[in-house]
Amino acid sequence: MHVRVLTLSLVALLLTTACGAAAGSPSAPAADPTKDKLAQVLARGTLVLSTDPDYAPQSFAVKGAARLADSKCAPNQMTAPEVSGYDVDTGKLVAAALGVEPCFVDAPWEQIIAGDWGDRWDVAWGSGALTEARMKALYVTQPYYSTPANYFVRTDSTSQKPADLSGRKIGACAGCTHEQYLRKTLSLPGETLEYPVTDPDVVTFASEVPGLAALEAGTIDAFLCSQPVGAAAIAGGAKLRMLDEPAFYTQKTGYADRGLTLDPVAFLARIDAAIADLHAQGKLKALSEQYFGTDFATAASTFDLASIDQQVP
Repeated sequence: MHVRVLTLSLVALLLTTACGAAAGSPSAPAADPTKDKLAQVLARGTLVLSTDPDYAPQSFAVKGAARLADSKCAPNQMTAPEVSGYDVDTGKLVAAALGVEPCFVDAPWEQIIAGDWGDRWDVAWGSGALTEARMKALYVTQPYYSTPANYFVRTDSTSQKPADLSGRKIGACAGCTHEQYLRKTLSLPGETLEYPVTDPDVVTFASEVPGLAALEAGTIDAFLCSQPVGAAAIAGGAKLRMLDEPAFYTQKTGYADRGLTLDPVAFLARIDAAIADLHAQGKLKALSEQYFGTDFATAASTFDLASIDQQVP
């Protein structure tokens, strides 16, 4: 099989010719659902997305929400009314672009970034960064937003800039870009990273939620995370503050499994086309302003996905 590279020209072509095609329509792909990932999704009528129901404002369970009646989602999957947030709503918009129903499964982050999903879900928008390491196990999609990573400290901390945290206990989510940055193992395509914090004592947590709680409790000196996550904790009443100087910036991307046994080419192209169209329509910008109070989406809209030379067999 020849190696093919997804380019922006292919995305543009699919955007104009296939983005609105749904299963059963005259322009729907005639591919075999047992061999082609896009054909499988369209034939099934659902796009299965991984999510974290406790990661507001990116993703969260909607209290009191009723399961969608007559849903095509499996009994162990959540329907659209049951979850919300920036990541979740992005998935809902992409599913609408494909003409299928979005269904959501609660999946641990470690399983998502490890790949080999076993077809338990189709794509993941979980505020994951586009990194060279993750591209070994995952396909990445056109970024849907871009955020700075900042250090957060308690309100009574004397630290004013990152360098003040040298040698201190700094928390990060285990296995995520923030831990990798602190350990100087992070590689971002096209980015040169700087490290003003020297010799940090890195403490890892399963997610940002317990890490930020530990910071507020005083068991660590700082916590490094995506700016919207820390800002949401502060908005929720946490007695923390953010250091103004960002540590680094990341492009937030969707992930698909490189362990797929089905042909991923058309599926990835349709996903990229849908994200590009959502950027062009201003819908991702509007979602960002709704959930984060600022526009984190526009910066991602100009990212040239072809520049990373992603190989899609």
